[in-house]
Amino acid sequence: MPRIRPRFMNSPFFVDEPGNWHLKPGAPENLQEEFEDFIQALQDDHEPGTINGIHISYPYINE
Repeated sequence: MPRIRPRFMNSPFFVDEPGNWHLKPGAPENLQEEFEDFIQALQDDHEPGTINGIHISYPYINE
C-alpha cells in the first residue's frame, strides 16, 4: 500500500467519518475503483517480517 495520501481523499464525494469511510452516491466510476482498491489493500494480510508485517518471529534467524 502506498504511503502517500490517495487522490480520492480530496474528492467532494469522499466522506471520512471516523471508522466509516465511504463515498457519496454518484461518485465517478474511477473514484469508486480507486477507493475500493485502497480499502482492500488495508485488509490484505501482509507477510510476517516485511515492512508491512506486524509479526516478526523471534529469535531472528536468517535463512
